Amino acid sequence: MKVQIDSERCHGHGRCYDLAPALFGEDDEGYGAVVGGGAVPAGQEPGARLAASNCPERAIGLVDGGVR
Repeated sequence: MKVQIDSERCHGHGRCYDLAPALFGEDDEGYGAVVGGGAVPAGQEPGARLAASNCPERAIGLVDGGVR
């Protein structure tokens, strides 16, 4: 599974990096950013799903077995 952030939809609420700091960080302007190239390590899938489901703008996409 991979995660991605649609930068045009992200408003910088920070829920992604609060809920899944191993997968997300913030850029220089405080918007969400994917870390590690977006690959979700084994065992981190629940965090990726949690972050995606809690994004108010639905800016987080899960690819390869996930739901956008």
